[in-house]
Amino acid sequence: MNLYPGRGISGSTLKIIAIVTMFIDHFGSAVVEKGILRLPMVRENASLLASWTAADQLMRTIGRLAFPIFCFLLIEGFIHTRSVAKYAARLFLFALLSELPFDLALRQSFYAPGTQNVFFTLLIGLLAIAGASWCRERRFFWLEPLVFLAGLFAADFLSTDYSYRGVFLIIILYLLRFSKPLQCLGGAIAIAWEAAGPLGFLPVWFYNGTRGKLSLKYFFYAFYPLHLLLFAGVRQLLLAVWG
Repeated sequence: MNLYPGRGISGSTLKIIAIVTMFIDHFGSAVVEKGILRLPMVRENASLLASWTAADQLMRTIGRLAFPIFCFLLIEGFIHTRSVAKYAARLFLFALLSELPFDLALRQSFYAPGTQNVFFTLLIGLLAIAGASWCRERRFFWLEPLVFLAGLFAADFLSTDYSYRGVFLIIILYLLRFSKPLQCLGGAIAIAWEAAGPLGFLPVWFYNGTRGKLSLKYFFYAFYPLHLLLFAGVRQLLLAVWG
């Protein structure tokens, strides 16, 4: 349902908003929380510590917009892709390529099996809705809930970023895909466990159904691991020089 024909926000603009807010969020988590706030020169200065703590809280709040937008774009990608198999293969490939940068930046380790990066969450969500769609096309309606439950269990078992709650959001957006108002409302409720999460559906509300002029199909795939590696390096440099 296109609420803003000829106007509104394109898919490319939505993707840019998600990427920028994710960048801000990860800077707060990887560089500020695990780097700047641990520097002696910051910890020993109450005013400086308070300022950086407030800045970090603001950055992490802004970052809550990213995941809901990416989940919405996943649904749009599923609807319009020519090959779900190739779409899933890309997500899986970059899930593997991003795991080391994710661990280095956000877990401060070369190997942190306790949590997997968000590409795994998106991949499981895609497989869940693709499986449900396959069941519906063949009138195996009774299998749909089992497919969704399998997706929720897989995300929880693998401890993916956002875990089963992230996959649940993807499922809700898929089920309500025929109505933008219901999709935004249902998505906002599904992510309401994260205080600022529902704000991600403000730009989604103004999505006009167009792809946009910029071609960002592969940009996010490369940007995700690269910016995490960058932040891991920046943090290590800060700690080495001033720590």
